[in-house]
Amino acid sequence: MTGKPLSGWAHCVQSISVILTTRIGSRVMRRAFGSLVPELQDRNATPLLIMQVYAAVAAALRAYEPGFRLRTIQLSRFGADGIFAFEISGIFYPRGHLGDYSISEARSAVLAANDNGFRMMEVA
Repeated sequence: MTGKPLSGWAHCVQSISVILTTRIGSRVMRRAFGSLVPELQDRNATPLLIMQVYAAVAAALRAYEPGFRLRTIQLSRFGADGIFAFEISGIFYPRGHLGDYSISEARSAVLAANDNGFRMMEVA
């Protein structure tokens, strides 16, 4: 962390991270903001739970990130050590926050989860 303002894809990854790691109801004046992803952490990793994570990610990104349109979510790492990673791929719109969808780029990021919570890692 440099403390410098972020822009472009780096800002979008940070925004996705904030959205997916914020519990719904935890923000004052924005109670609906966030996702159900934190509620699903620390549960048994069943196929149903994995699908619930996919649905929670998709719903939250659709609602709160105008600069990114989700295309795919894939479970890219899982194991008995409790560490899970989901690769999130889609279309990044650098000016999507302004309603301008004329410029687009394919991008991916990884949402990794372990006993310390979730974190986003920029991929491409």
